[in-house]
Amino acid sequence: MRNRLCFSRVLLIVGFCSTVGRASLAADTEPPKIFLDKSPRIVAYQLGRLDDERLLMVPRSTDDPKYIPVYEAIVARPAMAAGIRDEAFEALAKLRERSVAAELVATIGRLKVDDAEAKRLQTVLAKKLIAQPANELAKEIEGLRELADGDARESSVAMAALLAAGKSDLVNELSSAGSESMIARLRAIELLPSDAMKRRQRSMVENELKSANEDVQAAAIDALSKLPGPTSETFAALLRFADHTTLRTDACRGLLRLPKAVYDPATAETAARSLVTFAEKTDAADRTSVEFIDSMRAVDRLLSIVEPEMAKSLRRRLREVAVRVVKIGTVEEEMRYDVPYFAVEAGRPVQILLENHDLMPHNLVVTQPGALKSVAMAGLSAGPEGTNGLPYVPDSPNVVAASAMIAPDATTRITLTAPEQPGEYPYVCTFPQHWYRMYGVMVVVKDLDAWNQNPIEPANPLGSNRSFVQAWTMDDFADAFDSDLAGRSTMIGEKIFNEASCVGCHKVNDQGGVVGPDLTDVYTRWKSDHQAVLREILEPSHKIDSKYAMQTVLTVEGKTYSGIVIDENDDILTLVSNPEDKEPIVISQEDIELTKRSATSMMPKALMDQYTKEEILELMAYLKEAAEKKAAGNE
Repeated sequence: MRNRLCFSRVLLIVGFCSTVGRASLAADTEPPKIFLDKSPRIVAYQLGRLDDERLLMVPRSTDDPKYIPVYEAIVARPAMAAGIRDEAFEALAKLRERSVAAELVATIGRLKVDDAEAKRLQTVLAKKLIAQPANELAKEIEGLRELADGDARESSVAMAALLAAGKSDLVNELSSAGSESMIARLRAIELLPSDAMKRRQRSMVENELKSANEDVQAAAIDALSKLPGPTSETFAALLRFADHTTLRTDACRGLLRLPKAVYDPATAETAARSLVTFAEKTDAADRTSVEFIDSMRAVDRLLSIVEPEMAKSLRRRLREVAVRVVKIGTVEEEMRYDVPYFAVEAGRPVQILLENHDLMPHNLVVTQPGALKSVAMAGLSAGPEGTNGLPYVPDSPNVVAASAMIAPDATTRITLTAPEQPGEYPYVCTFPQHWYRMYGVMVVVKDLDAWNQNPIEPANPLGSNRSFVQAWTMDDFADAFDSDLAGRSTMIGEKIFNEASCVGCHKVNDQGGVVGPDLTDVYTRWKSDHQAVLREILEPSHKIDSKYAMQTVLTVEGKTYSGIVIDENDDILTLVSNPEDKEPIVISQEDIELTKRSATSMMPKALMDQYTKEEILELMAYLKEAAEKKAAGNE
């Protein structure tokens, strides 16, 4: 099997819900026969042989302890839907007559964190543990003490839980055991559930900046840069390490996390000079390292607030030794880039470093001004073979530059010379259906230093004037349904359905796409439960519809395919990227190395964060009316 995943043929289905298991037409629908009366080792072996879908078919109940191994298997599966996992934890707590917090501590302690998926699961469970009531966490002191004696990640989780429980004295005791314990405590801070808790750790973090141990100092720099305010003091503290031989990169990465508004021009110039000198002294062979690149990105940020003539002088020196690098990441579950726009100087070389932190494949394609949508649609037509080995990239003069399609946790680079003509050049992910939300703008300017003195945010390339409103949660709507959505405008709701791009994937009243399920009767399916429908909108990964399962198949030749499995038997596996596809992908079972599925929905979880609470309720009223009309027509 090849070490590098080749996305020469990547197919994806985007839906309203994600997966609980493979939708296999030919699979045996009878529940697996598991002998729960055998020894724990034999039971675990039987359950371990089942894929996630078959595991969920195993009978289970909260009225008999023999089902405990089934629930334990469910909570330990990385790709299990959040709602299913939550129900399993509740069942375990009931069967063992103890708290969910106790079950979480035990599960985290049992996990074997040996790959990226297991690390993600550990993080999910850690957040769930730390969010438990403080009085419940306080009852688990012994279990948390034991967890703190585990590896570095487990120790950080335990200390964060103890801090959330108000046991700071115990954390002080645990973290005094040595440098590794102190590093675990510093890394625990970002796990804390509230800004207030994090701020209370500030004096301790600042004190550890003076540690004699440089590993502890590095962890303190990282922790300080992630603390909520006061960021001006943070800037000053980090800047002191900008010319430190071994802590320079840590300081630069910390500076990049701070808003540019807190940068001080006078001290920024001094640090920029130091970093430019460092770049000039760095061996050419080391100038492509991630550490060097991050340091140069920090210089670029510092130069953006330095007086223009001085910035030009320093930037000229920098150009002699390094190409300007812009790092762009993907945001997990939100189908967007973490950089909405950046500026480059016309005719100058630039490198874009794309890091995929999401659970699905993405690319980045820079287009000519005004060509985002046409390139994205042409990319869909180009298909998984694409152009010159780049999936979903069309052969078009409107494509300025394009990356490969990269797998989760992978990176790639695009090196290009910026166009000579100033303007706003959109960049977009051309994976099917992603262009609705996943885009940004490369602003090409004549004089980068002059632009930095008076930066102008580019226009939204799709014409939207929406901006972030709030990261909505279910609690924000606790009292929103007292009037049962009476008096709301379904016309406004329909407008929002279209504007939010829901119509691209879903039908309502026979209008819309067919990539996701028809939502005309979504209220009927959820028995008119407003909270259940709202959760599907705000937390699309909470419950999962197996009919819209996104599977990733890795072949023995190293090729990767993604899509809905529509058929499977002992000989072949068949999947499609879209119900409208004329030809599905058929893969021989002998050619399959492994099959994995996503733990999250293909619907972005932050889709409604640019809409007001009232607008979200209008959307729900629109869906409710659609279900009522359909029900009336069927009578």
